[in-house]
Amino acid sequence: MTSLDQSRPAERGPARSLLQEHLVAGLQFLAVGGVAFVIDYLTFNLLTYARPWPGHHGPMFDQPLVAKLIAIAVASVFTYIGNKVWTFNSRKSRVTGARLLAFVVLNVIAMGLQELCLGFSRYVLGLHSWLSDNISGTLIGQALATVFRYVTYRAWVFPDDAQAEARAGAGGR
Repeated sequence: MTSLDQSRPAERGPARSLLQEHLVAGLQFLAVGGVAFVIDYLTFNLLTYARPWPGHHGPMFDQPLVAKLIAIAVASVFTYIGNKVWTFNSRKSRVTGARLLAFVVLNVIAMGLQELCLGFSRYVLGLHSWLSDNISGTLIGQALATVFRYVTYRAWVFPDDAQAEARAGAGGR
């Protein structure tokens, strides 16, 4: 019975470590995403409403989807740098052309999610207010895009090369 009790903490160690790794990375990803959210929000609202609050029309008021694309692109540059330098810093991953291409492709898909939310609100539901634009494109769209980005960045943009090499080395023995 004593040996069984001693083995339990050892068995939980790797699981706890993995959980902690995901928790820390997830919180860092959300922090970077939070700043990106503010960048997206301010850029979109300055372009569409000339101010980050309702009651004014900006230079792209009649082109909200284009304004949203610009806002997402600006925020995406920040997210790449923030996630590379902070969130996934502990992962040993090289910057390669394929990974940069993956980042761009995945962001285009994520942009599409946000654009679909904003477009649905504007052109299907007929909602054209500051509040509806920000709920659909900035809140709902960004929430969907953030989940998508976390899962895909981890796998294809910032994979852990050291872990992949260790698995390849272990499989080759």
